[in-house]
Amino acid sequence: MVEVQSHRAEMLSIAMAVVAIGAGTAFYFYVTRKPKGCLDPEKFKEFKLVKRTQLSHNVAKFKFALPTPTSVLGLPIGQHISCRGKDSLNEEVVKAYTPTTLDTDVGYFELVIKMYPQGRMSHHFRVMSEGDYLSVKGPKGRFKYQPNQVRSFGMLAGGTGITPMFQVARAIMENPSDKTNVHLIYANVTYEDILLKEELDNLASNFPNRFNIYYVLNQAPEGWEGGVGFISKEIIQTHCPAPAPDIKILRCGPPPMNKAMAANLDSLGYSSEMQFQF
Repeated sequence: MVEVQSHRAEMLSIAMAVVAIGAGTAFYFYVTRKPKGCLDPEKFKEFKLVKRTQLSHNVAKFKFALPTPTSVLGLPIGQHISCRGKDSLNEEVVKAYTPTTLDTDVGYFELVIKMYPQGRMSHHFRVMSEGDYLSVKGPKGRFKYQPNQVRSFGMLAGGTGITPMFQVARAIMENPSDKTNVHLIYANVTYEDILLKEELDNLASNFPNRFNIYYVLNQAPEGWEGGVGFISKEIIQTHCPAPAPDIKILRCGPPPMNKAMAANLDSLGYSSEMQFQF
């Protein structure tokens, strides 16, 4: 009887070990073998527009389907894609855009596009209808992000330059093992120009101790409680982490803004290693 019980205990131990090994193997493959992305860095691929949502008179969100419901775009955090289209003269144009979605959003990707009256690629998006296809190539970009690579990010964004910042911030906040803090300053001309405001405010609400946002408007409405004018050195000092080896300031906006922000950061003591421009 003792031998039978001993044999049963031994078999149970073996079975539990097999289950543990199987679970460990499954987890290893889950975290190390990510799904292959749909992008090709050398060749343009076609993606179908399945939903277009108008957000304002000149801003729309475009949702594109990936080949299968479980496909991922395969875009590293902080990088962008090249989109090809036709301008109003039917001439080919290529422009870089950053999706607002991550690879945790399977089966599709989204672009939030501001369409300028004279923008060549803006024309292509303006005339796109659901069922049309967009030519995309990528990934592109110099930014390479790893969780916890810095203690804090300061982010200086202007206009449509918010998209790479939102992508990075969202990836950080949605990763339980990433403890990086984010301090975002977002500048626009008018209140109506603010892109992704609901999504940004949700990040601030859901992660109050790790995500801070400060809006700056050049033409502020009455009763506005944010910044007014342009992003000054004083605003950067107040709302961004101080210069330190374990922080980095990211900037993305129109060329004049990027130039002014670089000068402000230099004068405040941020070294070139502490700065990155998308």
